[in-house]
Amino acid sequence: MPSRSTGRCLLLALMTVPAMLPAQDVVAPRQLSLSQALELAKRNSPTYRQNLNDADVAEANVREARGALTPTLSTGAGLSYTGSGRSTFGGSFFNQASPTVSSSYSVDARWSLSARTFMGPSQARAQERATDATIDAAGVNLRFDVTSQYLAALRAAAIVEVAEQQVKRNEDFFVLAKARYDVGQTNLLDVRQVEVTKTRADVQLLQARRSLAEAKIELLRRMGVRSGEEVAAIELTETFTPVEPTMDLAQLRAMAQVQNPTVIAAAATHDAASIGVRAARSDYLPSLALSTGLSGFTQQFTNESALLNNRLSSAISNRGNCEFQNDILRRLSEPHPAPGGGIIADCNEFSGLDGTGAALQPDIADAIRANNSVFPFNFTRQPWSVRLSISLPIWDGFSRSRNLSVARAQEDDAREQIRARQLDVDLQVHYGVLGVRTAWQATLIQETNRAAALSQLQLAQDRYRLGLGSFLEVADAQQAVTQAEADRVTAIYDYHLAAVALEAAVGRPLR
Repeated sequence: MPSRSTGRCLLLALMTVPAMLPAQDVVAPRQLSLSQALELAKRNSPTYRQNLNDADVAEANVREARGALTPTLSTGAGLSYTGSGRSTFGGSFFNQASPTVSSSYSVDARWSLSARTFMGPSQARAQERATDATIDAAGVNLRFDVTSQYLAALRAAAIVEVAEQQVKRNEDFFVLAKARYDVGQTNLLDVRQVEVTKTRADVQLLQARRSLAEAKIELLRRMGVRSGEEVAAIELTETFTPVEPTMDLAQLRAMAQVQNPTVIAAAATHDAASIGVRAARSDYLPSLALSTGLSGFTQQFTNESALLNNRLSSAISNRGNCEFQNDILRRLSEPHPAPGGGIIADCNEFSGLDGTGAALQPDIADAIRANNSVFPFNFTRQPWSVRLSISLPIWDGFSRSRNLSVARAQEDDAREQIRARQLDVDLQVHYGVLGVRTAWQATLIQETNRAAALSQLQLAQDRYRLGLGSFLEVADAQQAVTQAEADRVTAIYDYHLAAVALEAAVGRPLR
């Protein structure tokens, strides 16, 4: 079975393409079911997508916490230029005859370990679980929000049907009144009153249709979809039938305590806070740091003549020393025990000068040029080094004590938050069950009331047709039927809204 993290990644991957489209390019289908509305909402609702973005951050925090257990590696390189001239270091003067160009590199590894570092992955995973539960809660809220508005739109459509039926009844009533007037059984006043009643019904129908369009526009907004001119053509295809509630309050309460995502998120937050307390205590323990690194550098003189001249001056000085030594040996009364009496035959060759004594030997000059040509990649490597250190803070101005107090307060707050969420969810479930049961009883009563109003209307129409009743009896009966049908529609959708609210409190669908 795939993990929650894998499932979340798949969901985000599936949502990548729709996320790249502009919001106005997302169009609701003409035949819109509740499942389609929920799917579009998951892909396009800005509020829900903001919650989804937190999943990447939580997962990155877990990777970072795990990565803290591994060594950190870093590398660097640099270039520099130093001009010629006189410089001072430590009270001494140095004269640099030629500008130099330099390059360097370094590769460093460091591994720092502490008890807090080892606790980091567990704390990050607990925070990730809290984030997942928060995303689940956002999904439950989205389902409740969209489903509630879908039901509101269906109720508005049902009210339109009630208004249309009222218009049809008034049209039939007008035809009947006109026929009675034509045969002299009523007066023109009744006909005009029927016309006024019919006009009022026409206006109510227009208002009902406007309310339906507004309900559909609001539904599209909650889905994260822009509304267009064709909103009136969208047909809501889902049907809901009231069913006598048989739910058990105790069972739903117990179910909500383990399935409601807000309770789960509060529990995960408490777990993370508990680990935070242990991490704060671990700050009193020593920490370990291990580091190692490699480095190298180059330094090249840009003016090779200065190097050659320095070497030439040194060679000429060495030749002078050689000739001075030879002169001393020649003056000895007894020969030096070394071959040739210790006298060097050619001081020029000994000092690295050519036969003229005024220039360096070609191979020495070439070697000097080759040794100087090192910039930028002919590095001189520095010795490898390793350093191990153990640190134990002794006095930090009560910062560790303060951090521990903050961690304990956060743990206590998280524990109380669990209780608060459990009490809140328990209250919502209790209210939800009472609401569903009350709404069910209301639907039965309103159905009986509608049947009685229809019977009353039929009787009033028959009396008026026979000339035994008045216009007012029929008009009052029609108004009573319209009100009874509207009350019945309200009762039915109040039942469904109560059921949706109960499902949101439990944290899962119940139907």
